[in-house]
Amino acid sequence: MKMLEKCSQWKIDPTPISNSTGISELIDGTFLAYNASRLRESCDLFSQKMLNENVIVGISISGALTPAGIGQSCLIPLMEAGFVDWIVSTGANLYHDTHFALDFDLHQSGPRHDDLKLREHRIIRIYDILFEEAVLLDTDRFYHQLLQTEPFQRTMGSAEFHWLVGKYLAARDHQLQRPPRSILSCAHQLDIPVYTSAPGDSSMALSAAALSLEESKLRIDPWTDINETAALVYDAQKKGKNAALILGGGTPKNFLLQTEPHIQEILGLESCGYDYFLQFTDARPDTGGLSGATPSEAMTWGKLDPKQLPDAVTCYVDSTIGFPLLCAYALANHVPREPRRLYRTLNEKLTALRHDYRKQLTSQSESISVEQQDIS
Repeated sequence: MKMLEKCSQWKIDPTPISNSTGISELIDGTFLAYNASRLRESCDLFSQKMLNENVIVGISISGALTPAGIGQSCLIPLMEAGFVDWIVSTGANLYHDTHFALDFDLHQSGPRHDDLKLREHRIIRIYDILFEEAVLLDTDRFYHQLLQTEPFQRTMGSAEFHWLVGKYLAARDHQLQRPPRSILSCAHQLDIPVYTSAPGDSSMALSAAALSLEESKLRIDPWTDINETAALVYDAQKKGKNAALILGGGTPKNFLLQTEPHIQEILGLESCGYDYFLQFTDARPDTGGLSGATPSEAMTWGKLDPKQLPDAVTCYVDSTIGFPLLCAYALANHVPREPRRLYRTLNEKLTALRHDYRKQLTSQSESISVEQQDIS
């Protein structure tokens, strides 16, 4: 009995569901085992710890989430509540999110279609989402025209690139007197840095690549992104804590988490990894892929603070199921936080990182010089 008490948290004694059961009561009272329990733990971790005032929350986004409406339904409300401080996304998610900002239509459907007939009628399918090919062509035209303008004619990091795109989309929302309809519009208004882990892997990049054949000066510098994201994490760790909220896996997950090895291994600065780790994934860990890698495996790379493993949750559930529930739970159980507006302070944080790195290099060089003198 003592062993049982030591291993268990509480008895399984669910609250009967009724027609008045709210989202918080449903999750707290009936999500008691298996991945439902991991989802309850996710909601508790996010609301009770990750959203504390001294925690900077970075979120990574992979999989076709924005075509499913996750941008408007979940991400924008969390951003507006101050629950998301910086973002790493696939370029595809940001590209498809632009459809909504430009008032192009995507439609619910089913997964069983004659894809040959869809192709004949110029209809695009993302599993059970359908839209006309013209949506892609018109969005491509938008980016082709926008990226030719003067503000884009230089080398920049992806955060600055997305901030400039968001500036146009935010102006459009303002002109139409409506709330933001895209992640980039909202991020611009709240000064939330948005990065792309693979700048060449999206239709936005295809438009930029085509323009490079027309002698456009636009270039995305991935080294800027690596150092800026490391600076965000490094600064947050000195002042408080860091949290990683991971939707899916892929390169956005790695880009979010590799900030710690960059700080520790490459720059040689003191850091101990993320304090909080929360992931929704359907990937298995036994295939060796990054998408399914567990928090404890990430700890061996220095990505997660070993002392914080109890504050790490992996929930094996589709993000389109788990994330809306997490969003609703957090908005119901935590007061909004003041926006951090980290984009405004990127240069300041990067300057501080550069200063400490160069100081470390000088100290290391002096140490080697002393050792060489002792040997001689």
